[in-house]
Amino acid sequence: MASTPHYDLMLLLGLGFRTVIDHLHGQLATLGYDDVRPAHGFAFQRLAPDGATGNELADFLDITKQAASEMVDYLEQHGYVMRQPHPADRRGKIVTLTERGWNCIRETEGILSDLETQWAVIVGAERMEELRADLRQLITVVNGGTLPQKFRPTW
Repeated sequence: MASTPHYDLMLLLGLGFRTVIDHLHGQLATLGYDDVRPAHGFAFQRLAPDGATGNELADFLDITKQAASEMVDYLEQHGYVMRQPHPADRRGKIVTLTERGWNCIRETEGILSDLETQWAVIVGAERMEELRADLRQLITVVNGGTLPQKFRPTW
């Protein structure tokens, strides 16, 4: 008898991630951040705490420099980031978060923390810690002993 392939964990991880992102952005929209998209949150991760160049942002998100520039343009137009002279390169610019950008990050942290607390009530705090540790271990081992330093949002 042939065994059935087991890949439902991958599907569940993807669905779980999508559930979190949808919940997060629904909550952010009610707080006045209806113009921020899921990919922007990953950009914010690279921009906090000290900013980044457009090239560094493109590298982190694994997107083209043009796509990163367009994202920065959008975020700048909506008040989340600003371009400033680079402190070490007179020709370059560094992208930093504005107060609105930092406020969005703080709201995001609160929303995700609350959601994680809700999930811990469902499965138990100990199992949530085990899940976190197991996922960290799996991701680290598969990536040669380190957590990846790039995150390409795929939607």
